[in-house]
Amino acid sequence: MRNSIASCLLLLGLVTCGRESDTAAPGAEPAAAPAPAPPPAASEAPAADPQRDIYFGAVHVHTGYSFDAFTNGSVSRPADAYAWARGSAIQADKAGTMVQIKTPLDFYAVSDHAEMMGVFPRMSDPNDPLSKLPIAARVTSKDQNEALQAFAEILREMSAGRTPPEFTDPAVSRSVWSEIVKTADAHYEPGRFTTFPAFEWTSNPNKRNLHRVVLFRDSSKVPELAYSSFDSEKPEDLWKWMADQRAAGSSLLAIPHNGNASDGLMFSLTGSDGEPLTAEANRARAANEPLYEISQIKGTSETHPSLSPNDEFAGFELWNYTLSADAERPTKMAGSYARAALLDGLALAREGKGNPFEFGFIGDSDTHNAAASNEEYNFTGKFAFEVDPKHRMEGLPGQPPAQRQQIQEFSSAGLAGVFAEANTREAIFDAMQRRETFGTSGPQLRVRVFAGFALTAEDAASKDWVGAGYARGVPMGGELPAAPAGAKPSFIVKAAKDPVSANLDRLQIVKGWVDANGAKHESVHDVAWSGERTPDPATGKLPAVGDTVDVAKGAYTNSIGAALLEAVWTDAAFDPAQHAFYYVRVLEIPTPRWSTYDAARLGVKIPDGLPASIQERAWTSPIWYTP
Repeated sequence: MRNSIASCLLLLGLVTCGRESDTAAPGAEPAAAPAPAPPPAASEAPAADPQRDIYFGAVHVHTGYSFDAFTNGSVSRPADAYAWARGSAIQADKAGTMVQIKTPLDFYAVSDHAEMMGVFPRMSDPNDPLSKLPIAARVTSKDQNEALQAFAEILREMSAGRTPPEFTDPAVSRSVWSEIVKTADAHYEPGRFTTFPAFEWTSNPNKRNLHRVVLFRDSSKVPELAYSSFDSEKPEDLWKWMADQRAAGSSLLAIPHNGNASDGLMFSLTGSDGEPLTAEANRARAANEPLYEISQIKGTSETHPSLSPNDEFAGFELWNYTLSADAERPTKMAGSYARAALLDGLALAREGKGNPFEFGFIGDSDTHNAAASNEEYNFTGKFAFEVDPKHRMEGLPGQPPAQRQQIQEFSSAGLAGVFAEANTREAIFDAMQRRETFGTSGPQLRVRVFAGFALTAEDAASKDWVGAGYARGVPMGGELPAAPAGAKPSFIVKAAKDPVSANLDRLQIVKGWVDANGAKHESVHDVAWSGERTPDPATGKLPAVGDTVDVAKGAYTNSIGAALLEAVWTDAAFDPAQHAFYYVRVLEIPTPRWSTYDAARLGVKIPDGLPASIQERAWTSPIWYTP
């Protein structure tokens, strides 16, 4: 179902005529959930829009069928997840707390862990043999910290490759996987709300994150059993399995996430065998992984200050942990963040080995409680026990301080934005496959970019600027053609605020390139901004937009910033002999972080080390140039 503001969109999904307010109103009571519309008849199949509309959603969503979600108190099932995304209130914990999104989503996918899928809920059945296991009483304990520590113990064992055979019954996982697929089909309403069959492959070697969401275009040829890290924890083996599924008639893709928690493994320049990447492995990765999840609850992995020291916005929502249950810190930033990986991909392509890191961007959730929780002012946590704001702010009674800090440093979820011809499985999957996507840190802010050697300011000013962009340029996720002699690429960029979120601060274009000596470079360009600000002539830096956040009240005003920003930017330093990429970053004005909202509501101090305000943002998929 498209949001009610959709009929008010101008400039093809960028400018809204929805109600503007000078003051944000977080914490308002959720609106009544819309009544589900009946599925369309075949004759009512949605018409394809050749200029494509923006759709928002999430595909990294866990329910109580995931072992870690159930252990941490989730009572949800896949049907609850889809009801939440449509706008209905759902039960969030055993106490009966209800949660509800305020701006519903267009597409959603439950992607429970393939490992131990559906096994742990059986421990609550006294007639099931699993309920007799020694750990079952702790997993199902009414003491939330006792259950949390049971989860931590299971995670330690799993990371060390020690999983009891009782937890890996394929009959249980096969049955639950079948239910997940059937539930996705039952909630799919073409043109109104799109669902996908999906699961998560949860490779966690030595507590380092290599997780991927595996998403299917439809349910016609899904396998009987999801592929798990118990089958193999090597990405190369996952890609081989995916190739086998294509040979059997499936269309599917994988989306890696949380390179920031991989300690350098996610974008390593060696394979699982420790040897340098080969052209064959690079082709396999590029064929299977067109997207990367740049932001989610476990932080943002665009870049890191140590990797991008000249980027003043590089330190956004960094969750600096491995996936250890004991708050272990990573030591390797290289191989963990997207921008550096994009540069490494250019270098590999320049060497003739192909580019394994030519991926687009999405944001997503990693909720373990069915509700994506992307709204900063409406944050309900990653795990069910975090639904109580005291628990996410102060931790559970008896919980180790380091674990408590990890939870306090969780972000709100991100969102995926896609440009698709219609709200259908086929159109949205194909948009992901061609990388015409962007990620946000949670808001439904809108951004669009076209690049080309023949695009002009007159094109940008045209009513049909999108048509001009497709005709004479390429969209986000695309590849520029060979450069005509003497030509430089121009970029048409337009962005609009989320109607219920903050105004915009600035538009930036991030460029990366590899020079004739093989050295890697990056630069960040402010191309449009709000207000009457002038870049510093000495540093080129744009002054800060200001900050209207009232920390004590947990509020802000839209008295600064702009509802719409747009620019036409030409890369004056373009060298047609150099491999390069470009992506757009859009920043909102400062707004309260979820922990600031919680602190104001509870009348408590913001936990030490947490920022009072953040600048929510969006990142478009890159556009590449290859000599």
